Amino acid sequence: MRRLRQLAARTPAGRQRYVDLLRALAIGMVVLGHWAVAAIGEDATGRPTGHSALPELPWAYPLTWLAQVMPVFFIVGGYANAASLTARRAAGVDATGWLLDRGARLLRPTTALLLVIAGGAALGSLAGVDATLVRTVAWFATIPLWFLAAYLIVVPLTPVMYALHRRFGLFVPLALAALVVAGDVGRALGPAELALPNYVFGWLAVHQLGIAWRDTDARRHDAHPGPPAAPGQGDAPTHPASTRSGEPARRLPLSRRVGAAALLGGLTATVLLTTVGPYPVAMLNVPGERLDNAAPPSLALLTLTTAQFGLILLLRGPAERWLRRSRPWQAVIAVNAVVLTVFLWHLTAAILLVGALDAAGKLPTPPVGSAAWLAWRVPWVLMLTVVLAALVAVFGPIEARTGRTGSAGSSRRTAGASTDPATSGHAPAGPGWRATARTALTTAGFAAVVYALVVNAETPKSAPEPLGLPASALVAYLAGAGALRLLRSGWGSRG
Repeated sequence: MRRLRQLAARTPAGRQRYVDLLRALAIGMVVLGHWAVAAIGEDATGRPTGHSALPELPWAYPLTWLAQVMPVFFIVGGYANAASLTARRAAGVDATGWLLDRGARLLRPTTALLLVIAGGAALGSLAGVDATLVRTVAWFATIPLWFLAAYLIVVPLTPVMYALHRRFGLFVPLALAALVVAGDVGRALGPAELALPNYVFGWLAVHQLGIAWRDTDARRHDAHPGPPAAPGQGDAPTHPASTRSGEPARRLPLSRRVGAAALLGGLTATVLLTTVGPYPVAMLNVPGERLDNAAPPSLALLTLTTAQFGLILLLRGPAERWLRRSRPWQAVIAVNAVVLTVFLWHLTAAILLVGALDAAGKLPTPPVGSAAWLAWRVPWVLMLTVVLAALVAVFGPIEARTGRTGSAGSSRRTAGASTDPATSGHAPAGPGWRATARTALTTAGFAAVVYALVVNAETPKSAPEPLGLPASALVAYLAGAGALRLLRSGWGSRG
């Protein structure tokens, strides 16, 4: 608590606390949503199984409009990535150095999860557990990684997308939305694979909304400067507002009136698309539905995103006033320090709890939708919260330390850039081919990690995998993450 009070007291005046709150709420909603719709049963052999209860709860489909908050996370990601990128550039750090630091925040907690799963699976296989069962358990535990694969595609594109925003403004997310529509038409008229590019175009469109939001905030700060934010905090002002004639409009309207219009318009469009139009009502995956609005993102998800952003604007004023109080802000700091750990381990917590209750002969399996099943939601979520808290206590420090060392390391690299280019975030000194090779290796490292996560997601849960994860995926992930770690430490930069 003392450290939280110190961090809260040292928060720069320019820090956008509301963005941090939205990140914490988005991940919290994802966790609660997954836990709430979990249906536990037994297979023919008496072993516990799990599946989504949504197919048996059609009345709950409209509620998924509240539970589907991945767009909020990507909006916040766009805001935070743009803020971090501009702040680091102002400190003299190149885009590759920024990306390596950003990747560390994501990959260290993920690596811990995958190594624990692979190690546990190997022990289970050595103990004689069937390889199919080992894979099934690992498959459930790694479901959250589908999101990370999409996000790890979007993050490396941030420098390019920010440059496009500076050049073309709000036309960029509109163009990306048009490409999503084209993908939807493709999967409606042809094979579903025609919509696969929507994984990139859809999440980029949402991420771009966050970039535009951040740019508008920064320009307002330039026009009405207040107390300066500390370097590296992600909220330093960007470029001053330009007054050149003919410059494309880059300001994203952020008034309450605009928020109300976006909320009403987005909801109206979503209702029409999911009733009169061809899109399903549910915004989460429902096995058996004709298409999934979120995988890949559809036009209906983008209209829902518009409504969610409108609500974000409407709630911004009251939330910012609330966050000026010390205790709420300390809670937001605490959650954000381990927010990715919470997300990555929340289904592992469910697996551990189911296993423990089954071993004790106390695992309830009431029919989905029954009064007993609904009543079981409360103790179920409470027990899962306890298990997840224990996991976060063990693995959370990995993420928390990454955040602290990342900020400190960035400051040290910037301060010592003139004397130690090998450990700085700047483009390495020496021939241009070194900088090009460093960028190429960074890109290859991210590509290897994304490939690994996609292969794992696409491998059936019934596949016999003694390590729980496909061997090719595990090797690719460790190679990619290891290469990024070496590059971040300065490997290959010295002449």
